[in-house]
Amino acid sequence: MEAELPPDRVLTVPNLLSAIRLALIPVFIYLLLVAHAQGWAVAILMFSGASDWADGKIARSLNQSSRLGVLLDPAVDRLYMVAVPVTMAVRGIVPWWFVVTLLARDALLAATLPLLRSRGLSALPVTYVGKAATFALMSGFPLVLLGQWPALWSRVVGNFGWGFLIWGMYMYLWAFVLYVVQITQVVRQMPKLSKADQRLAHEAGEHG
Repeated sequence: MEAELPPDRVLTVPNLLSAIRLALIPVFIYLLLVAHAQGWAVAILMFSGASDWADGKIARSLNQSSRLGVLLDPAVDRLYMVAVPVTMAVRGIVPWWFVVTLLARDALLAATLPLLRSRGLSALPVTYVGKAATFALMSGFPLVLLGQWPALWSRVVGNFGWGFLIWGMYMYLWAFVLYVVQITQVVRQMPKLSKADQRLAHEAGEHG
């Protein structure tokens, strides 16, 4: 198992892309809420989506996977999934019920982490449905933002964006149902570890 872990590297192209995406989150918030520069905000979302796809591709093709990347990339994805919808809701572009549903789903998912850790696990495998949901949502937000101009093309693009968001929301909730099924199986089939064993498992996960 030890040999299969990704190397402990920091200076890689995927990690650089993830760091840039992380740095662009406050820039996006400033552009949309303060500068009202919707065009630049859309550009940031499009760059973030493209670089999110690219860093995984680069990591595999150039053998640049790393332990930092395994943690950083999904963490940045989660931050975008909070910052982007909340910022757009503040601007009145998406309704708050949509944002609250997304955040509630993630909060419920986070609440299950103690159950996993009590069985010596840090996370469950990411499902294809979950990946597709994140892709649909992160594709829909920039399209909805592009739909804010008073032109026919803008309204058409905005409608496509809402199609992505609605479909993404459905898959996001369905992925949570699948996750609940998985964690129920884990709780039933794996014995609960003692406090000492949980601590050892957690330390082993941290140090690879």
